[in-house]
Formats: sequence, C-alpha cells, structure tokens
Amino acid sequence: MSSKFLIAGLGNIGADYDQTRHNIGFDVLDFLAAKNMITFQSDRYASVARLKHKGKELILIKPTTYMNLSGKAVHYWLHKEKIPLDNLLVITDDIALPTGKLRLRGKGSDGGHNGLKNIQELLQTPNYARLRFGVGNNFAKGKQAEYVLGKWKDEEKEIIKSAIEKAAEAVISFALIGLEKTMNIVNTK
Repeated sequence: MSSKFLIAGLGNIGADYDQTRHNIGFDVLDFLAAKNMITFQSDRYASVARLKHKGKELILIKPTTYMNLSGKAVHYWLHKEKIPLDNLLVITDDIALPTGKLRLRGKGSDGGHNGLKNIQELLQTPNYARLRFGVGNNFAKGKQAEYVLGKWKDEEKEIIKSAIEKAAEAVISFALIGLEKTMNIVNTK
C-alpha cells in the first residue's frame, strides 16, 4: 500500500473568496498546515504543502484553477506523485448538509457541485473519497451562488471552527487507518 496521499481542498483563489462557504476545503487545509507548521508553495495548478505524519506523506493541494476546473489540479498531482486513486481525498462544501456537519464517502455523485463534477470527468470515475463539509442551505430560491460565495455569519463561526478541526482530524485518520474506519468515526458524530 502506498504511503502517499493526495488531499485536495476545494475552493476559489483570490481574496474575494477568503472565508466563504465555498472555500471550506481551503480552510481545512490551511488549518492543517498551520497546526503542523508547514507552508503552501505555488506550483502547477495548485498551492501545495507536504505533511509527513507517522510514516505517511500527505500532499495537500489547494487548486488554483478555480472551483469548476478543480479536476485539472487533482488529475495532474495524482499522476505526478503516482498516488493511487484509493489515496485521494477531496474536501468540499455541501449545501445538502447542516452547517458544520461532516460526511465522509468513498464514492458518490457530484451532487450538482461543479468542482466534483470536473474531478469526476477528468478521473473518469465517481469512485474517490470525499469529505463533504456541511454549509447549510439557508438561501432563497435562485440564490445558491450568492450563498455559497458568501461569508460565514458570526453565529456560524464557532460551529465552523470546531468542524474544521474535526475535518482536519478526519484527513489524518484517513491516511493512518483508512477510509472505512475513518467513516465509522466521522459519520456517526
């Protein structure tokens, strides 16, 4: 079994998108990097940081391709680092889950999420692990884009902070004990 993992946090680059619901994937990786005192370097299609933990190497990527082309970065780094598909974890926002709720799956549909749709197209399979991070769905009909690109409300920030820590723990757990056991931990909370 490979000891290398690709952890892709989805989001959009640029200050306008910082701290928005859609960028929660970036936020989880930023938290992991800060906690482990590693930094992101600009590289091909992504900002990249390497985290070594208990004999595993986690390559953290924040695609710089914008959300809708996330697959370009994921595909490139999987092949460049020769990482098996089983060792890929994508972190993404999900409006179908309540704010701060985490759901880990080994495969699934893109659920209308353009980042996941693009990853699935380029990998030619829906069979890759994804950690879905609930951002709620408190928006009026037709206002989904404004909602996911909106900033967190003050009353959501504590929930999000704690959920980001749990998501970061899930990433490490995924690399150390695998998808199935990590799903048992994450999906029961």
